[in-house]
Amino acid sequence: MPYGMEYLKIKLHQKQTRVRLRYQYYEMKQIMRKISALIPPEFRTLTYSLGWCAKAVDTLADRIIPDGFDNDTMQIGEIYRLNNSDVLYGSSVLSALISSCCFLYIGWNQSGYPLLQVIDGGNATGEIDPVTNLLTEGYAILSRDENGSPEQEAYFLPYQTDFYLNGRLSESVRHKAPYALLVPVINRPDAKRPFGHSRISRSCMDIIQSAQRTLQRTEVAAEFYSVPQKYIVGLSQDAEFNNRAATLSSFLNFSVDEDDKFPSLGQFQSGSIEPFLSQMKMLASLFAAETGLTLDDLGFTTENPSSVDAIRASHENLRLTARRAQQTFGTGFVNAGFLAACIRDNYSYERSAFADTRCNYLPIFEPDASMLGALGDAILKINQASDGFMGQKNIRALTGLRSDAE
Repeated sequence: MPYGMEYLKIKLHQKQTRVRLRYQYYEMKQIMRKISALIPPEFRTLTYSLGWCAKAVDTLADRIIPDGFDNDTMQIGEIYRLNNSDVLYGSSVLSALISSCCFLYIGWNQSGYPLLQVIDGGNATGEIDPVTNLLTEGYAILSRDENGSPEQEAYFLPYQTDFYLNGRLSESVRHKAPYALLVPVINRPDAKRPFGHSRISRSCMDIIQSAQRTLQRTEVAAEFYSVPQKYIVGLSQDAEFNNRAATLSSFLNFSVDEDDKFPSLGQFQSGSIEPFLSQMKMLASLFAAETGLTLDDLGFTTENPSSVDAIRASHENLRLTARRAQQTFGTGFVNAGFLAACIRDNYSYERSAFADTRCNYLPIFEPDASMLGALGDAILKINQASDGFMGQKNIRALTGLRSDAE
């Protein structure tokens, strides 16, 4: 039995705060938690933006580029092409990495052809079938008013979609799709969390908070470093002395006292900002270890890799993460194509009809000229050992190059 729309609304409300928080970190709008009472009041209102979370997401998203479908007997690749697939794929991958999952909403135009739209994880939810990763029922906020309140909503069921306008049922539409027309695209799902994990983990957010506070302390230390504190010993009590004038003036005039003695001038040793730079590099190392990046990716130049092999070796964890994400994202894209084909053909297909369909991807690391030469030699030797084993499809998966004959 379905749980109902009200249950899904409550479920979505419980998850919205987490999704919005991660979007704040991605957009560098998060609020820094202040824990020091020693910071001068003038510095407490300053904001410090740090784009490490955006870098972690974008670096992975830019390497996951779908490239059509293999064994596409139902022509679902054509549906994606007619739905602006370049933008659709990129938006889906980016949203799923930030909020742990996004949703592909399947509608249709006046002629009945399926339309695909990406909805982020903060505006949709549902009950998932753990076998197919499709939703048995779903709820989505399609649009909001100027105050952020839901305006257009949809409740999805197998063979039926109900549309609501300002909280009232406006239309109920029957269709041939055997699942809810809201398909999750999930990043790193598991048995405990079927809707996956965000790329922006709690560890990433804690490290960003520490790095922001370090930047604040660096700003304070830089002020004291640029204007070091000075002192005067032996100044007569009757002498007039203006601290601010002394700070801004290039010359100071002191006369002898009644005992013909001059005051003694001195300067405190100014603090260095070097410890803060070392702390920032330490935090960058922790963030790089958490996300599979390198210090070069985060702005700390260490050594420039000289070849694709060196780049690939330094990003081995990132490559494995991208490979895993390709598998789960591909399942979501195939599932959405399966339901879109049901809408296009007005026929209830079985999911098993799409069991052999796979989503293809361009190489995670594009080879350079020297790597292409090595791949060419390897392909030639493989085909000599097994004639025709490496064809256009396999070569494109390795190199990203498309044959002129295609």
